[in-house]
Amino acid sequence: DMHFDVQHIPLEDDFTDVVICNHILEHVEDDRQALRELHRILKPGGWGVVLSPMDFSREETFEDDTITDPAERTRIFGQYDHRRIYGRDYADRLRSAGFEVADIDFAASLTEAERRLYALPDDHIYVVYKVRE
Repeated sequence: DMHFDVQHIPLEDDFTDVVICNHILEHVEDDRQALRELHRILKPGGWGVVLSPMDFSREETFEDDTITDPAERTRIFGQYDHRRIYGRDYADRLRSAGFEVADIDFAASLTEAERRLYALPDDHIYVVYKVRE
């Protein structure tokens, strides 16, 4: 029921046991600030799932705020309101906010027939943890 900017979350430190951030970070101006906020509100020992569109052919995340044309953003980032396309450095970006990260390639654990049956994309699941101090 709360609406807020994920870059400035109006909750106290160590507020929650679990965070789910599903396809939000590619939209915000400062994704690193948003990640720091998610880490801040997560209790020590807490966990979360942080998902964003990925391009595994890219070694590094690409972002360019000078691209403002919606058609050009769609062409480059995959959607008109995206500000970046994450590369294989995504887990490192999560770690830079203080998280421990599990990069889970769930689809790889299934057969091709199972992936088709369940219509699974090649996306990874990123589970983050805040270490107990």
